[in-house]
Order: sequence, then structure tokens, then C-alpha cells
Amino acid sequence: MIRLGVNIDHVATLRQARGERFPEVVAAAHAAILGGADQITVHLREDRRHIQDRDVELIREGMAIDLNLEMACTDEMVAIATKIRPEQACLVPERREEVTTEGGLDVAGNRDTIAETVKSLKGSGIAVSLFVNPDEASILAANEVGADAVELHTGTYANARGDAECVREFMALRNAAVTAKTLGLRVHAGHGLDYRNVWRVAGLPEVEELNIGFAIVSRALFVGLTQAVKEMREAIHKAREPAEAMS
Repeated sequence: MIRLGVNIDHVATLRQARGERFPEVVAAAHAAILGGADQITVHLREDRRHIQDRDVELIREGMAIDLNLEMACTDEMVAIATKIRPEQACLVPERREEVTTEGGLDVAGNRDTIAETVKSLKGSGIAVSLFVNPDEASILAANEVGADAVELHTGTYANARGDAECVREFMALRNAAVTAKTLGLRVHAGHGLDYRNVWRVAGLPEVEELNIGFAIVSRALFVGLTQAVKEMREAIHKAREPAEAMS
């Protein structure tokens, strides 16, 4: 069964917009669990624009569910991760002026730094995934620095316009997933996935985990977070049935 990580960053975005104490991030995490989330995903950015350190601590301390900590490859974040001990850390690129993560890590261009970060995190018992573009060079580099998994950046696929472009970007994801699996890497995917476009990615037999946030939180405005997670789980399950029947 494919795992669903629910990213609750944008619950914190709403809270931070007014500097209030609500909506409560931990309450959102509980609601996501009730809807069928397999893990909670949060991105503790260097600029702290949404998730705060205390949010991560409260989720870690009070929830019997896996925590996936998205983080930049910096000494500060490594120190926080080794203290909090999430089940998984996903290394992502960050630029302060970006609205959201705009692409995958340049693993080859930052090989030594990333390899050292991977080593430190794994030494603390934390599984490490790298958020990478779906191309062979990125997958090979991720394998070389010792990552446990890659999270394929699905943003270009999600933003594709027209059938030809959509199929082309999906094929890139499929090929990258096969390459990663062949190398022994676990295959995750995320960014820009919603209720309409998730089916192709969820149907890839190599993909073990999807991390989805904005679409679920947006849907939750109308149906509630628990129901929004349930609906995403159902969409993933429907896409996955053919792949699971063949395995």
C-alpha cells in the first residue's frame, strides 16, 4: 500500500498570517491521522515563514505517527533534526525569495556537503531522502551520496499543459522511478499533486510514498481536513489498484 504523507505547512501559513495561536498545527496533524495519513510532513524553513520549531517538537512529542522533516542542508537544521529525531528527513533546496520549493536539489554540484549531511542524519538513526528532479543524473548522484530514498519533484508534471506535455513529464517521472528502484533507492514523490493529477504518479509501482499538502489543505476549507485526507487516500487507492493487482 502506498504511503501518504500529509504536509500541514499551510495550516501554519494561515496562523502566521495573523500571528495568532490558531489554527493549531498539532490539531491539524490529528485530523490528518483520522483521515488516513501515514505520516505527517512539515518543512521547517530557515526563514520560519510557516512551521516553527515548537510545532515540530509538539508533533514529535505528542503523536504516535511517523514524522517527515523537510529541511535545508545546513548545520542548524542538522542539529535540530538530530535532536528531534524524525523517522525521516527530506533534504530540499531553499531560496528565501521563493514562494514554494522551485526544483530539486543540485546533488552533483553540492556532493560533499550533502554527503556529510546524509552521513550525520543516518548516524542519528534518521532515514534520509533527497528531493530531486526526475532525471538520471540526479538519481545517480543521490545514490552516490548514500541517500536511502529519493523524492521525485512532480511540480513540472503537475504544471504541464496539454496532453503531450503531461505525458512527456510523466514519462520522465516513470523513467526516474525505475532507475532509482534499480539502484535500491526507495522512491517517493511530491509537489503540486492534487486530486486530478495524482492518479498517474500513484499508479507507478515503484513509488512507495507520496507527500501532498497544499491541495489537501485547500480542499479542507470546504470539507474539513479529515475528509480531505480521506478523499486523497481514495484517489490514490483507485490509481494503485491496477499496479497492486499485477504485483
